[in-house]
Parts: sequence; structure tokens; C-alpha cells
Amino acid sequence: MATLTFTPSPASYLPLSQRKLAGLSPIQCLGTPKEAIRIPSSNGKAMFPEKGLLARAETSSPPTPRRIILVRHGQSEGNVDESAYTRVADPKISLTEKGKAEAEECGWRIREMIEKDGADDWKVYFYVSPYKRTLETLQHLGRAFERSRIAGMREEPRIREQDFGNFQDREKMRVDKALRLRYGRFFYRFPEGESAADVYDRITGFRETLRADIDIGRFQPPGERSPNMNLIIVSHGLALRVFLMRWYKWTVEQFERLNNMGNGNIIVMEKGYGGRYSLLMHHTEEELREFGLTDEMLINQEWQNTARPGELNYDCPVVNSFFTHFEDEGCRTLY
Repeated sequence: MATLTFTPSPASYLPLSQRKLAGLSPIQCLGTPKEAIRIPSSNGKAMFPEKGLLARAETSSPPTPRRIILVRHGQSEGNVDESAYTRVADPKISLTEKGKAEAEECGWRIREMIEKDGADDWKVYFYVSPYKRTLETLQHLGRAFERSRIAGMREEPRIREQDFGNFQDREKMRVDKALRLRYGRFFYRFPEGESAADVYDRITGFRETLRADIDIGRFQPPGERSPNMNLIIVSHGLALRVFLMRWYKWTVEQFERLNNMGNGNIIVMEKGYGGRYSLLMHHTEEELREFGLTDEMLINQEWQNTARPGELNYDCPVVNSFFTHFEDEGCRTLY
């Protein structure tokens, strides 16, 4: 499986939406998102004035974080010696000395990226898997930030590693991983463990918590409303790929094309010009292709650059490529 190293560099590419994609027949969907109509709730004599309060509160919502930064833990003992899993419980696997150095270097790279914004009031807030290797990664990564820059942290069990069972049998695990390739990386469930689909379910719950935290500004220090908050999620390779799949609504086939991140490396979801998070705000097209994004996925990331929260992509390439009858209907293509 390929290992990726993402480094901050400006995207230099022709807009993907202007390219002709082989085999695709996207259509121009006529229609615009309808604005929500707020009607006072009434149930006979029962009224719900709190809904009106919530609607008015939307106009003063706290600023959303500038970035959501995904960090894979540094090199662990299990990464260099798979037999470690037969002796040590997966949640107790430690970082190697190299992994600790990777984590600290990752922290300084994140700080350098943030400081390029030129803002004085920036801060970071951490969500971290409770596994030892992720906690150690955060400890070493955090050395790049003084206390005044750290708004807080939360240990979050739902972003833990995929469960492969308890103490693992090395030879049996090799057989199981070979079977996973035949069965499919998303749906194959390890005996006494989880499938990626199981991880998807708990990541969905975490995403909803994260969205609620963003909406109410839970990570903002008391009395502050800074737009220069950076959320950092320290987790594991598969869990982070599933998180991206859930956030951007990627298909199972698209997920199974993704490559793992290298130890101590990052993927950055940065707020675009319209307020949504896009991978193309930080990463180049070449980096994202190396990660496994297809033309369709990159076109959607380009749309995310300028789209506003709540908008729908009416020219969704996945819809256009899934249905095969659009050309027969004479629909106007975009590319």
C-alpha cells in the first residue's frame, strides 16, 4: 500500500470541471437550492417558541474552524514488527523512537502552516483516539504549541483503530488480510473484530458530535469567537479514510481506491471561499491523486472550494456516471 507525504504547496492545475472525462456523461441539472421556509410551529394550542429562538440564533453563530487537520499516528511498534500484536494488546502498542520524532516534526509542520495565515489569535483544539500510540503522538506533536495556543483536547473512543480482534495470531491475520482483498476492503469483517463498514457507523456518530461542536463553538475559549481555530484529529489510517468518506459522501468503490497515509503525515480540510471544507485548498491535485482521488472526486473538491454550507452539488459527477441513459435523453453535458 502506498505511503503518502503531503507538504503545503499551492494547487496548480486546470479546473477539472473544464475537462472531458472519458466515459462520463454529466448533465446540466436545472434547479437551485430552495431556501428553508421557517413557519412557526403549532400543534393545536401547543407552541414551540424555542424554535424561533434557534432560528434567530443562526444569525449569530460562532465562526467555523479554519481547518480540520487529520493526523495519522507516528510509526508504532506494530508497524515495524507485526508479531507485537500477538504479545501486546492493540490499544497498548507504543510508538518507536522514530515515531516520536515523526510526531514532533508533524507538530512543527502544522504550526508553520498555521502561522502562514498571518493571524495573531490562532489556536488548536485536539480530538484524539484513546490508543497509546495516538496519545503518544499527540504528546509529541503538542510540543510545537505553547499552552496559550491549545484551546483544549478530547479523548474520543469512536475514532479508534479498526478492531481486528484481541491478541492476534500472526499467521491467521495474514490469511484474513488476504481474504479481505478478495471479499472487499470495506465490507470484510475480521473474525471477532470489525469491518470498515462497522468503523463507518461509529465515525458517523463522531461526525455528528463534531458538527454539533462546530455549530455551537464548543472549542472556543470563553468570550472568544475567533475564525482562526484549527481542529486536529489524531487517529489511525483506516479511521481517517473512513472519516473522509463519511464527510464527503464518497462511495464504497471510491473508498476502496484510497491509499493509506504515511505515519506522522497529515491531510488538511481547509475552509474554502464559500465556507465549506475542501482538500484542494491545501493539497495539490497530484497529491490527492496519489492518495487515490479520482477525476470525479477531484471535481467535487473543486466545487467544495467555492460552495456554501447547505448548498447541494446539482451537477454531481457520481450521479452522472452511475446512470447510463442520460445521453439517450439528450441532456446537455457540462464537459
